[in-house]
Amino acid sequence: MAYATISYWTATEWNEGLEAIARDMFVPLIMSVGASRVQMIRTGDLTFTVVTEYSDEAAATSAQERIAEIRAKAASELPMSMDSTAAGGVFASG
Repeated sequence: MAYATISYWTATEWNEGLEAIARDMFVPLIMSVGASRVQMIRTGDLTFTVVTEYSDEAAATSAQERIAEIRAKAASELPMSMDSTAAGGVFASG
């Protein structure tokens, strides 16, 4: 069964440069640790959600140490902070 993690973020500024860093640096980093899909979704003027999908829970679990490092890198190098996370098995999708 597929497995997904979701992280909720708040930024102090937003611009095309930050979007490019997310797209060109952070998405490939996340994919490199075993994710099968990553979506960064702007949910407000200064908020966004990252939905990361894995083939199964084992793949997600094995990636979490590196994912924690990637999240820490984003929070320390960019004007943003992670608010919370959630995770679980995908029971339906389209």
